[in-house]
Amino acid sequence: MRLSDIIKNCGVVSLAGSADLEISAVCNDSRKVVPGCLFVAVNGCGNDGRAYIGKAIEAGAAAVMYEEMPDETGLDVRETAPERLWPLRTGARAQSSDKEQPGRQISTIIVKDSRKAIAYAADAFYGHPSGQLKLVGITGTNGKTTTVTLLYRMFRSMGYECGLLSTIANYVGGERIETANTTSDPLTTNALLAQMVEKGCQYCFMEVSSIGVEQERVTGLEFAVGIFSNLTHDHLDYHGTFAEYLRCKKRFFDELGPKAVAITNIDDKHGDVMLQNTAARKLTYSCRSLADHSCRILEKSFEGMLLRIDGSEVWTRLIGEHNAYNLMAIYCAAIALGAPKDEVLLALSALESAPGRLETIHGPNDIVAVIDYAHTPDALENVLRTLREVCPSRNLVCLFGCGGDRDRTKRPEMAQVAQKWADRIFVTSDNSRTERTEDIMEEIRRGFDRSGLAKAIFIADRKEAIRTALMLSPAGSTVLLAGKGHETYQIIGTQKTHFDEKEIVTEIFRQCSTTL
Repeated sequence: MRLSDIIKNCGVVSLAGSADLEISAVCNDSRKVVPGCLFVAVNGCGNDGRAYIGKAIEAGAAAVMYEEMPDETGLDVRETAPERLWPLRTGARAQSSDKEQPGRQISTIIVKDSRKAIAYAADAFYGHPSGQLKLVGITGTNGKTTTVTLLYRMFRSMGYECGLLSTIANYVGGERIETANTTSDPLTTNALLAQMVEKGCQYCFMEVSSIGVEQERVTGLEFAVGIFSNLTHDHLDYHGTFAEYLRCKKRFFDELGPKAVAITNIDDKHGDVMLQNTAARKLTYSCRSLADHSCRILEKSFEGMLLRIDGSEVWTRLIGEHNAYNLMAIYCAAIALGAPKDEVLLALSALESAPGRLETIHGPNDIVAVIDYAHTPDALENVLRTLREVCPSRNLVCLFGCGGDRDRTKRPEMAQVAQKWADRIFVTSDNSRTERTEDIMEEIRRGFDRSGLAKAIFIADRKEAIRTALMLSPAGSTVLLAGKGHETYQIIGTQKTHFDEKEIVTEIFRQCSTTL
């Protein structure tokens, strides 16, 4: 593709060299540069891509694109060779120019915003794939993974070829591709969308995080449907304030086009806010009040729920009010996409939980272990309340920790939620990362009052905490293991080790069975 076609929406400030170049690839990692590519030097979190311009040129980049930088050297940055720009700015000597092929011309593009630029460049290079299928995005604090995963499963069950972009994994049709972020970078996303189009996918269901919106990872994508689930305490370590967190969520809807449909949970106090400035057609759903699409929970048990959705009764295998809301988001999206109501309700009744969401493992003495990804105060309360409501007579045990290098203010709040609902509590490690597990546990401890501390046990080793919780729980107990969910690893320090709670619980139950 011609460079001129790739950069036309990138907010170009100036161009030096030819725009009439055939570009072989677009990349933002100098280690992945191939001859003839466009290298975009993105200003990342704590990392400035302009430091790698020289390496990219050495590796064969035909063009480089970067944000204009302050002139701290007395040089005219628009006339200085890009491979020398960054080294000269920092006082080092440029080495890359000595290795260049004689006479090879490098086109340089200066842009206003490198994050937006790479998003539009990726969209153009891959042929605007989001506009060649129906892209559905969901944002909110909780429910994103469940909603997109079940939408993906439901539409495949109805005979459509689909893609999935989620926290758990990405799928191109039926092919699983591992994922690193809730919302991938624009190059990864557009490359995957292009693969979906090539494989004949008609729909793609995508998680949209607030951080992804703020970092322009969804800029340039054409969404057919946008969904808002809810907004509670999370990611304040990144956003700083709840108002900023809200603004990033709302921006997703502000940027939807007039052909899109914006769907919101009207029962959430921020649901109306999301729709205030959107150009998209608006739809609302509710489990408590008047809305375009309404739901009521008629019956609930450990096996599932009976719901009345828009006047029709449907049995679902999912449990809990929070899953009623997730199912309504799924239902509304399917209806907005033109699926027949009867077909949608039938498909809803066959859905099962997403991986790591209220997954149950039955053990000896009628002990049930429940594995769930709940890692925010609101999500933890949703799960504990659900387990308490469907099995009010069972002893309820809650095991949880909090991630290190993340929002610290929610740690005591998690303790307060566990204290409110659980009969016994085990506080342990999650992904402690570079924080000391003991320090995290101490901040959790501060959220308990005297009654909470009386029923709390603190064990830093999560595997040992799980073993202790299962072994000490009386017959007929429900033991919630919160925070890890689908994850099959644990990060302590900088070490990432295998840690699969389903494997751990199954082995502990097996050992218990052999000793009975």
